[in-house]
Amino acid sequence: MTVEARLGTVANYVDERTGGAAWMKKNLQKVFPDHWSFLLGEVALYSFVILLLSGTFLTFWFDPSQREVIYDGSYEPLEGLKMSAAYASTLHISFEVRGGLLMRQIHHWAALIFMAAIVAHMMRVFFTGAFRKPREGNWIIGIGLLTLGIVEGFLGYSLPDDLLSGTGIRIAEAIIQAIPVVGSYLAYFAFGGAFPGEAFIPRIYTVHVLLLPGAFLALITVHLMLVWYQKHTQFPGPGRTEKNVVGYPLMPTYMAKAGGFFFIVFGVTAFLGAVASINPIWLFGPYTPGQITAGSQPDWYMGWLDGLVRMAPPIETHAFGHTISWNILIPGLIIPGILFTGMALYPFIESWITGDKREHHLLDRPRNAPNRTALGAMSLTFVMVTLINGGNDIIATHFDLSINQIMWGTRFGVLILPPLAFVITKRLCLSLQRADRDLVLHGRETGTLLRLPHGEFVEVHEPISPEKAYFLTSHEQAPALELPEVDGHGVKRAHALRNKLRARMSVANAEAVPKVSLNDLKEIEHH
Repeated sequence: MTVEARLGTVANYVDERTGGAAWMKKNLQKVFPDHWSFLLGEVALYSFVILLLSGTFLTFWFDPSQREVIYDGSYEPLEGLKMSAAYASTLHISFEVRGGLLMRQIHHWAALIFMAAIVAHMMRVFFTGAFRKPREGNWIIGIGLLTLGIVEGFLGYSLPDDLLSGTGIRIAEAIIQAIPVVGSYLAYFAFGGAFPGEAFIPRIYTVHVLLLPGAFLALITVHLMLVWYQKHTQFPGPGRTEKNVVGYPLMPTYMAKAGGFFFIVFGVTAFLGAVASINPIWLFGPYTPGQITAGSQPDWYMGWLDGLVRMAPPIETHAFGHTISWNILIPGLIIPGILFTGMALYPFIESWITGDKREHHLLDRPRNAPNRTALGAMSLTFVMVTLINGGNDIIATHFDLSINQIMWGTRFGVLILPPLAFVITKRLCLSLQRADRDLVLHGRETGTLLRLPHGEFVEVHEPISPEKAYFLTSHEQAPALELPEVDGHGVKRAHALRNKLRARMSVANAEAVPKVSLNDLKEIEHH
C-alpha cells in the first residue's frame, strides 16, 4: 500500500467517526492575505513556542528553592560561597549540563524577541487601524498579552542571589510597598516575610511555569480563534473590498511558508543564544546590596519603567499614620496603569470621536489617519525618553556626562518631546497626503525638460498607473461630527459639555488634505 493510500485510510477512519472532512476541506482552503507586516505576529507566536520548549528543558535541572547551600560546582571563583539552591542549580545548568548554557541563553533571547514582536505587531495593528470593529476584543487581548509578557519576563529572571535581578526584585518590592495602606502586607505575602524572604523563589516559579503560561496559552488560543473567525485584515488595493480577502490558501502555500518561517525564527534565536552572552549570573552574584553600581538595568521592556522611577523627584506624604511615596507610586503604578488602560480603551475612544460604528476589514495607511499616527508617535517618544533615562548611569559613563545632566534632560524631555512629536508627525502625515494628491493629479516627475513653442521650459510628468491611482485614492475621509449644543426647538441638549468636547476632537481628527475627486481630474484634463 502506498503512502497516499495509507493516509487516505487514516483520514477516512477519522472522518467516519468525527465527520471532520467537510470542516477540514473548508478551512484548509481559507485564504490569508500576503504582506510582510503580518509576519510580526508569527514571530511572536513562534518565539513563544521556543520559550515553552527551552523552558521545559530548564525545569529538569532547576531547583526552585531558597535554602542555603555551599557551592561546590565546577566554577572555581564561587567555590565555597553560600548561596541559594536556585542560584547553585542555575550555575550547574550553565557549566555542567550539556547544552545548558545554550538553552538558558536561547530561552532569554526568545523572551526578548517575543516581547519585541508583540510590541511591533501591536504597532502595526495600531497605526493601520486594525483594532477597529469587529476586532476591539482582540486588541484588548493583545494588551493583556503585552502586560502578562512584562510580568512573566520579570519573574523569569528574578533570582534574588543574582546581583542584577536581585536589584530589580528590590525595586519591585519598593513599588509594592508604595501601595497605600496594604502595600506592606502585600510585600510580606509575596516574599514570605522581609526581603528576600524564604518563599519567594518557589512562589514565582509556580507562577512563572504554570499560572502565566496557562494564561498565555488561553489568550493566544482565543486570539487565533478570533482571527480565524473574523477573517484577516488586508491593505487596500485593486480587487480588495470589505467583503473579500485576496491572498493565498492556508494549504499548502501558507502552511509551507509558516513552517519555514518557524525554523528561521528558531535559527536566529539559536544563533543569538550561541554567540551573544546574556545575563552571566556567575559574574554578578551572589547578591550583595553594597555592590550595586552602574549597569543594573533590566531587560528593555522593563527599562522604561525603571527610567520613570529614576526621574521621579523624592516626594512623599504622611497622613493618618501612613507614608505615601509618590516618587514610587506615580511612576511605578499610576502612570503605567493610565497608559495601559488608555491603550485598551483606545478603539472605543476613537469610535466615539468619529461616530464610526461600521465593520472595517481594510487597513488604513498611517498617513491617512494623521491624528492616530501622531498619537502613536507621541506615545513612542514618551517611552523612548524614559527608556533612555533607565540607562542614565551607562550613558553617563560612556559619554562623560553627569547623572544630573541626563536626569534633568529626560525630565524636560518627557514633558516637551512627546507633544512636539505629535505636532511634527501630524504635519508630516498631512504633507505626505498632499504629495499623494499631487502625484495623482500631475503624475510622476521624470526629470525630462520640454521647451514649449513660446519658449517656456516645463518638466514632463509621467501619468501613474490606474492601480497606483486607485491605491492612493481609495481611502475614506469621514467628515467631522456635527453636534449642535441645542436641538431644533432651541432647547439645550443633555451632556452639552461632553458633546462640545467630542465635536472639537472630531474636527481635529477629521483634518486631512482632500483626496482627488473626479472634478479635480476633469479640471486637470481641461487645463
